[in-house]
Amino acid sequence: MQKILASVLAVCVYLTPLTVTLIAQPSWRETEKPQAQTAAKLLEQAIKKRQQQEYQQAIPIFQQVLVMVREQKDQKLEALVLNELGFCYSALGQKQQALSFYNQALPLLRAVGDRSGEATTLNNIGRVHEDLGEQEKALSFYNQALPLYLAVEDRSGEATTLNNIGSAYWALGEQEKALSFYNQALPLYLAVGNRFGEAVTLNNIGSVYDALGEKLKALSFYNQALPLRRAVGDRSGEAATLNNIGSVYHALGEQEKALPFYNQALPLRRKVSDRSGEADTLNNIGSAYWALGEQEKALSFYNQALPLYLAVEDRSGEATTLNNIGSVYHALGEQEKALPFYNQALPLRRAVGDHSGEANTLANRGILFQNTNRPSEAITDLEKSLQINLELRRSLQQENRQNFLQQYNWSAALVDVLIDEQKYAQAFEWVNLFSTSDLADYNRLINAKVANPAAQKAINNWNQKNQQLETQRQQLQNQFSEELAQKFRQLETQVYQQATEISRQFPEVAELFETTPADIHKLKSSIPADTVVIQPVLLTNARSIPKSLAIFILTNNKVNVIKTSIKPDEFDQLLTQYLEQVEDDSDAGYAENSTKLYDVLIRPVEAEIQKLQPKQLSIIATGKLRYLPFETLRDSKTEEYLIQKYPVNYLSRISTRSLSSQKKPTNQPPKVLAFGNPVPRETQNLPGAETEVREIKKKLPGSKAYLGNKATLANFKNHVLRFSFVHLATHGCFQNANCTTLNLKNNSLLFADAQFNIADAAFLGLKGTQLLTLSACQTAKKIEDKGVGIAGVAYIFERAGAKAVMASLWAVEDDATQKLMIDFYANLQQGMTKGEALQKAKLQQIGRHPFYWSPFVLIGDAG
Repeated sequence: MQKILASVLAVCVYLTPLTVTLIAQPSWRETEKPQAQTAAKLLEQAIKKRQQQEYQQAIPIFQQVLVMVREQKDQKLEALVLNELGFCYSALGQKQQALSFYNQALPLLRAVGDRSGEATTLNNIGRVHEDLGEQEKALSFYNQALPLYLAVEDRSGEATTLNNIGSAYWALGEQEKALSFYNQALPLYLAVGNRFGEAVTLNNIGSVYDALGEKLKALSFYNQALPLRRAVGDRSGEAATLNNIGSVYHALGEQEKALPFYNQALPLRRKVSDRSGEADTLNNIGSAYWALGEQEKALSFYNQALPLYLAVEDRSGEATTLNNIGSVYHALGEQEKALPFYNQALPLRRAVGDHSGEANTLANRGILFQNTNRPSEAITDLEKSLQINLELRRSLQQENRQNFLQQYNWSAALVDVLIDEQKYAQAFEWVNLFSTSDLADYNRLINAKVANPAAQKAINNWNQKNQQLETQRQQLQNQFSEELAQKFRQLETQVYQQATEISRQFPEVAELFETTPADIHKLKSSIPADTVVIQPVLLTNARSIPKSLAIFILTNNKVNVIKTSIKPDEFDQLLTQYLEQVEDDSDAGYAENSTKLYDVLIRPVEAEIQKLQPKQLSIIATGKLRYLPFETLRDSKTEEYLIQKYPVNYLSRISTRSLSSQKKPTNQPPKVLAFGNPVPRETQNLPGAETEVREIKKKLPGSKAYLGNKATLANFKNHVLRFSFVHLATHGCFQNANCTTLNLKNNSLLFADAQFNIADAAFLGLKGTQLLTLSACQTAKKIEDKGVGIAGVAYIFERAGAKAVMASLWAVEDDATQKLMIDFYANLQQGMTKGEALQKAKLQQIGRHPFYWSPFVLIGDAG
């Protein structure tokens, strides 16, 4: 079967910082000295050539003038010429030479008290540092220029500097800050009638929304910028904005709309002799035709782009186009032609530090190897590709991560080939690493802390350097230079070595940095005896492989996998419908879909599970399956729910931290620290929680309860170390947005004296906690394919020390919750394991709609 990956666009968004070139020029006609008149004529001639972008011809003339003005000891004029030379060298890409001239101009301007000229030069120095990828340095100079422009009331210069500060934050990935500065610059440009600056800033605001994935907003600003760029005759800017509009339509999958904009940009780029931009647009046209399935047309445009990239020495664009040409031949079934292009692209991708591109080309070549019956080489390339992806995704902002995973995640291709080669253990090692990476992403998203101050300090330092690395990577891809590439590689080595050292020095945080799979023998040894672990994995996220469902079955001495074909759209529709039905106690239609899902997710491995005779069934669910209570799946042959056959618990992944050898139940009854209804008023009142906590304390001697205004965070921290079981019948908001109806901040737990941020869970004192129960908390209602759901929350508390977490997938009425919780603790008192106790508590309500008994799930150790 033919397997191929989509190509990658070379350039989609153009960001435009502005350079202020001129300092106020004195009148030359005040003196009649012949040398002064000669210098005046030469200066006018040089400025004209600079304005015509004839920088090489302008430089010797400026240098001639420089000698003259130095002889006259005219510091202000000398600064003007130095500033002009700096601009010319910067435009030619000779950034260090540019800095030399700007740095000579700066003290002269300060000496003569020319604050306007000083501001201009500071701005231009910042612009050079931005070009070099040194955003922090750039910001330092912009921030010095800004108050000077304010002091001399130069609103146009103020606007330009605000725009440039925005562009520096954009390059640092701080989109919200960038947007703030662009929005300050825009009204200033409007006030002074600077339509050129207005157009640039509108385009830049569009680029922020583009990066944030808000394509329609981006389109609105690009469409406002376009007529202005035309009105001021900025053909280069017009071409950039046309290309940006095309890229938005491309991202929206509307290739027929994208092509006319690319086709308008192309002749403009040729008119202004922008060969690099011309190559980008040719490549983008090729990519649009690729997406339309018109491979021959795509090839034609890629072949036009390639020599242009070579001519302008744009190795990043060259590498992208070589990869894209290989992809076309691959799609056409001409594997032997495709391979040399991939082989040429790969070393170039590495040379320019384009790791996402390197991963793309490795994956393309790996799938080609798989298609041509070279599985060992396929596995090698796909594993390298995914290791790079795991490195990259650590540095991405959350808003960019989903797009990245959709474009650059070929895990399904690797797992598929490993299963086909019967390398089941190796396949599961990778699957487990992907599961862990999802949770590590969530950990970083909420900025979860660790208790060890030294480890936290090391992580903070790594985060700072990693962000610098991501900034330099973006800069390198947009504007390659050997100098920047060398700096990038040095920093990259430091960042990767630092991650390795943190993992070695602080094992408790190693999972946050893992990019290679853990050894399967270590994983299996952590599974308790009499426990079977199953993990269904949808191999549907790569269009290059047959769509299938792989279900892994693990015990402490065996790994097996069963793969069945699946229709992704039909399965997703079935799952989505069932998740809605099971949360609606008035919907009786759940029963039919329950049996259908059993047939898909359990039936293929049913015989294997029965043969192993487990006392506990542990399930690892990922993606949208994390929202599914598997215990509600019903066997149409026996008319039994899964929970009637086995105690069911869930695991976020397998690690030596997530499971422990299952201990025999002790005769010592559990003692519980219980908190209930900490804010008994208005929207936060939970009267049923008080009854629940009182009953637990009553049934379990030695337990301690805090209700109402006594249910404080301070009391929790003071007493938690005395109890193995902790019960919180309080509100929690476990989602990215605030829970406005509950007046709760996002990712927080409600106590009487505080809203506790779960990112600080490491400081709660949960070491030794066997079970943390969250009985009235709200998780994110939006079901997402890539969401972590309650598993992400459990992972946070597990890392903080809790062996297991019990929480609800949705809100349930008080009576059902109270009964289930009281029955659960009563069962524990009888010596049952946590898994058995929850199973028996659920069976007490098995005759009711699953809405009432299924949402509470046990995540982690079931012993």
